[in-house]
Amino acid sequence: MGRRRQDESVNGKATAEAAEQVVTESRTDRLRIRAAWMYFVEQMTQNEIADVLGVGRVTIVRMLAEARARNEVKITIESELSEIVRLERALEKTFGLQQALVAPLTDPSADPIPAIAAKTGMFLSDAMKSGMQVGVGWGVTLFNSLPFISAKSLTDFKVISLLGGVGIARRVNPAEFAWRFAQIFQGDGYLMPTPAVVDSVETKIALVERCGLQEVFEMADALDAVLLSVGGIASATTFSRGGFLKEADREALLARGAVGDLLFHFYDRNGDLVDHPVNSHVMSVDVDRLRKAPIRILTSGGAEKTAALLGAMNLIAPTILITDEESARRMLAAHTA
Repeated sequence: MGRRRQDESVNGKATAEAAEQVVTESRTDRLRIRAAWMYFVEQMTQNEIADVLGVGRVTIVRMLAEARARNEVKITIESELSEIVRLERALEKTFGLQQALVAPLTDPSADPIPAIAAKTGMFLSDAMKSGMQVGVGWGVTLFNSLPFISAKSLTDFKVISLLGGVGIARRVNPAEFAWRFAQIFQGDGYLMPTPAVVDSVETKIALVERCGLQEVFEMADALDAVLLSVGGIASATTFSRGGFLKEADREALLARGAVGDLLFHFYDRNGDLVDHPVNSHVMSVDVDRLRKAPIRILTSGGAEKTAALLGAMNLIAPTILITDEESARRMLAAHTA
């Protein structure tokens, strides 16, 4: 009998300790979840949470780390990621892309270029391989992607600038981007040492046939990939960056339905080149050659480029599109409108 009472006493004590442990764990769990909610949902600082819960900031840091380790904030994180994935899949299905990459924005009104540039740089770090022959365009987005590209040495890697130089020397000059892009991979750069736009078709033919540019255009027939961006016609960007086109040209292009340009090829919402002399005077690789490349990367975004991006889907038929989440939403909405 004494042994039995002793066993009951021990079991009762163990049960009480277990119950107390459950209560303690339950309180700790609730405290941790409250801390995670305040931090991830209510956007409170760690110091503010510590004051509300009556614990030290170090305790809050520990609880937040444990909440992440336990996947207790998984729903919040996944909901944000799933929206990005949804947009990427919608773009792929709607425009027949092999892959869409959508950069998230901290604020819908934020400048999308830094986010798109970072996404572009990270993609190019993996996509560029030895033996590739890559044609490149120009623009602010492409230039800003350079710091995000991981440098590595690629053998037999060639970079071909697809457009002549602009008249005003700036860091977004086509030649500057092509050269720096080639350097990142320790490849060879092939430039087009001419103005981006010439005065006549005759001048263009003479430069190509008599001034050594034929080699560059022939290389463009065997590109493994092209890396391009588009310019919107509604803003003054395209017209101020090179000094080639005047406001009268912009108005004439608008009157003919132009929505943007790709390598100074001006096109409409359907992706058709507009009837304007600039399209025959531009010193850049023609669109038909660009479309032969098996990998066609288009990276761009911004409210003023929605129509230009939609037109480019038909003009160049990109295989890879890199943009931001707001531009993705606008493209999808405008396509179904």
